[in-house]
Amino acid sequence: MKIVLATQNPKKRKELLELLPEHFEILNPSDVNWTLPIEETGTTLQQNALIKAKTLAEFTNLPALADDSGLLVDALNGAPGVYSARYAGENATDQDNIVKLLRALENTENRAARFETVLAWVHGAEIKYFKGEVKGKIIDQPKGTNGFGYDPVFVPENKEQTFGELSSEVKKSLSHRSKALQQFLEFIETMEE
Repeated sequence: MKIVLATQNPKKRKELLELLPEHFEILNPSDVNWTLPIEETGTTLQQNALIKAKTLAEFTNLPALADDSGLLVDALNGAPGVYSARYAGENATDQDNIVKLLRALENTENRAARFETVLAWVHGAEIKYFKGEVKGKIIDQPKGTNGFGYDPVFVPENKEQTFGELSSEVKKSLSHRSKALQQFLEFIETMEE
């Protein structure tokens, strides 16, 4: 089965590709001559995932899978949430976003947070969503160089290390993205039967 992976984030694409079984032929936007950024104008992760999947599905007439993920921090009323990638500005780096987050949480005792992923699947007129989340907390200083985004400051529940310190195998077994993808794979299996 050919699937267009509707993400232009190379780190996110790499993580999704590692989680998808090999019998899928995964196409990137560049493989189908799509080079434009897709504007994420939604106010929820689900809306943004749908915008991306629908855009590529309509452009290619192939099924498309898109992910939108965010970090939701309790003490910040769910921020940065849908704006996680651009929390510190439109062209912010991961480091910029982490610095802004840690400043916002200075002198805050409640460090509870969760990562959420919504996958949107668009195949013709069919639209499906798959959601995964992992709860944890934000620490004061970044630790580790694995992963991307807020991984160096996020410690998942029942772990001592950040996502930035954990091996990719351990992170895969815990992550919000892998939980959403597992639901997607169960759905695809029923389609292939």
